[in-house]
Amino acid sequence: MSKLRILLVALVGSLFTQSIAAADKPNIIVIMADDLGYGDLSCYGATALKTPNIDKLASEGIRFTSGYCSASTCTPTRYSFLTGNYAFRRKGTGIAAPTAPAIIEPGTVTIASLLQKAGYKTAVIGKWHLGLGGPDGPDWNGELNPGPREIGFDFNFLLPTTNDRVPQVYVRNHRVLNLDPKDPLWVGNKKPSEDHPTGITHRNTLKMDWSHGHNSTIHNGISRIGFYTGGQAARFRDEDLADKWVEQSNEWITANKDKPFFLFFASHDIHVPRIPHERFMGKTTLGYRGDCIIQLDWCVGELMKTLDRLKLAENTIIVFCSDNGPVMDDGYKDFALERRGDHRAAGPFSGGKYSVFEGGTRTPFITRWKGRIKPAVSDEMVCTIDLAASFATMTGVKLEKDACTDSFNVLGTLLGSRGAKGRDHLVEQDNGQAGNYGLRVGNWKLQRHDRKSARNVVVGNPLENTKVPQFQLFDLEKDQAEKKNVIAEQPEVANRLKAQLAKLIDDGRSRP
Repeated sequence: MSKLRILLVALVGSLFTQSIAAADKPNIIVIMADDLGYGDLSCYGATALKTPNIDKLASEGIRFTSGYCSASTCTPTRYSFLTGNYAFRRKGTGIAAPTAPAIIEPGTVTIASLLQKAGYKTAVIGKWHLGLGGPDGPDWNGELNPGPREIGFDFNFLLPTTNDRVPQVYVRNHRVLNLDPKDPLWVGNKKPSEDHPTGITHRNTLKMDWSHGHNSTIHNGISRIGFYTGGQAARFRDEDLADKWVEQSNEWITANKDKPFFLFFASHDIHVPRIPHERFMGKTTLGYRGDCIIQLDWCVGELMKTLDRLKLAENTIIVFCSDNGPVMDDGYKDFALERRGDHRAAGPFSGGKYSVFEGGTRTPFITRWKGRIKPAVSDEMVCTIDLAASFATMTGVKLEKDACTDSFNVLGTLLGSRGAKGRDHLVEQDNGQAGNYGLRVGNWKLQRHDRKSARNVVVGNPLENTKVPQFQLFDLEKDQAEKKNVIAEQPEVANRLKAQLAKLIDDGRSRP
């Protein structure tokens, strides 16, 4: 980033901070969908279904066409969103296992701890998937500590992992909710007994069949990744997840309406297993995947109704985003691929979940602050990793040099300031370390495939890999689908971006 650009961004941020400081600090709600693609919403061009509540957010705020998450899978994106650090900088940020310990260490500066320092009440409700407990992993029958409360959240109500992984229980603050001590919960990686029912041994009993990898312990007629026993009174029904997130969020917002608050609403829609509530089943032509998008839209509408009822809409910033791009067959036979018709979940982009093609990380991204943000469509580049630095600036909290080292202050862009600029570059990753990277600089996109294969180039079966050269270069202005590799025609651009990406990785930080 040039010195002039840094000065301009700092000036715009300063002007916004001064204007906001004169008013009450706005509430902040970040709604993060799961596996939702750029083309999955009607406000982004989908025609096979309608998402009126999310469309309303877009029509009353800014709809970004270059809004990103930082990784194309859930755990690394969530890590980066909360910490403001690229996940590839820390080992252990791949897709978290059911028995994973807390990935974000206690005391780490996060968007939640920064807003806590600014006087906000903070909560995370929904999918966590960032590990719980100490080095030995979760103590499911005791205190699940450390967790969200040790990194800045006053309250948490969680799906502890992701719902295709065991166990299917809620975690309220440090405890599994409704757990009966006489029926302890056990979670492990190996079959607990020879007669333990699994998706392999009892496949004929399943109400949703598996296609790959999701064939261990059965709960609610669906087999999962991993094994568990006990905890029967604590177990939930898949169909009720969305209702529970809305119920808990509305209760928490109502209890904290008289002070500034930050809510991370971490939806599980539309991640597998896609089992919407019965009232949404069959509401689209796209099968359960489409029905879950409609359910997600309903959740957004319910939160908006609560803000309107409490007269908080004009004092609340809403950020709507996704943790990564779309996938069709992700382990269950729910006919998402067979019933997609003309619907293109990734919109005009190639790739999806697990890939560093644009479809993996360029997702819906909307900001609304009713009465303050002027409705617009923006082509500026922003990322979920930037929310920490941006909201720290907005609330007047000093960001120490060693905190949120990849989070940029793009507050002016998020709020629609005239002339405000977004990022001038972004590193994208797939999953884990030493994997595949993308670097977008302006309209140029460099892909670096250290694994020398590209996963999920066409949204379909994620286990299908395509061999590619280690480096590819694309001109997104002419080729947003990343079909034509122009590295041979543009060697100077390619070499410049190769060096820039290597430096960004080696430097251990990118924030000025």
